[in-house]
Amino acid sequence: MTSQEQRAILTLCLMAAFADGGNDATEREQIRSIAEGLSAEAAQELSGLYQDVLLGRASLETAASALADPQVRQLAYEMAVCVCDADGAQSPAEGDFLERLRAALALDVAASREFAHAAAEVADAPLEAGPDPAATAAPAGPANAPAVDAQALDKTILNYAILNGALEILPQSLASMAILPLQLKMVYAVGKTYGFELDRGHIKDFAAALGVGLTGQFVEQIGRKLLGGLFKVAGGDFFGGVGSAATGAAFSFATTYALGQAAKLYYAGGRSMDMEQLRQMFASLLEQGKTMQSSYAEAIREKSRTVDVNQIAALVRGQ
Repeated sequence: MTSQEQRAILTLCLMAAFADGGNDATEREQIRSIAEGLSAEAAQELSGLYQDVLLGRASLETAASALADPQVRQLAYEMAVCVCDADGAQSPAEGDFLERLRAALALDVAASREFAHAAAEVADAPLEAGPDPAATAAPAGPANAPAVDAQALDKTILNYAILNGALEILPQSLASMAILPLQLKMVYAVGKTYGFELDRGHIKDFAAALGVGLTGQFVEQIGRKLLGGLFKVAGGDFFGGVGSAATGAAFSFATTYALGQAAKLYYAGGRSMDMEQLRQMFASLLEQGKTMQSSYAEAIREKSRTVDVNQIAALVRGQ
């Protein structure tokens, strides 16, 4: 994939991130920081990308016209759909944007709708349904075990981190998208362990308070995999090498681990912890997660071999 194609796809993804017009200042700042970080990795080719999109200097039609290969056009559409779905159901404005993009990319209507439906199934997976998708068998605890088994909860969080690290390695777009709803399910499970019935809005607000915006996180995942050459287009295979895959896996592993541990601290304390203190603790946990990832690299690779990419929606639903 050429640098021009990379720039065009990232431009369309950033446009998708702002398509609903509902981004607050915090989310815009996070996406700006991510875009500039990706620009630094890609040298001068991506400089100013965020500003071009936010200030209206970028055109959907111009970006789409830079993508000549049908497989790359399909990939660009899939990425944009996933960005629009990252924080939940599409808004009418996002739906209009995606239809304009589909037309500009000259994609088949039926195939595009089929992918959009599959993405919506992943994005809208219930927080609690079926068995835990990250669960592993564990021995029964003693009869006098406390109501909350902290060790078992740590294991659950670690399993989610390993699973999301594995999904980050996979080149399919829906595998990347599945990371976000799995993080929501994990926080829901942690909250429920401590007696809190959480809804999707509360969990998103909790993550945002830690600086983990769902849309921004997915844009960063896209950028890392795209620039690292790890996305798969129809009929293709892995691009890039082990180094790029390891970087992405470490990112998703660490973020998931830190989010789960921060949720554990927050809900164990009855949601009374000061958010500034929690943010500082999250930053420390994120660094801890990055350090831990190398110890679980083989478990992540092994998990990636067991994921059925044709059953991503069922995986997220815990079916």
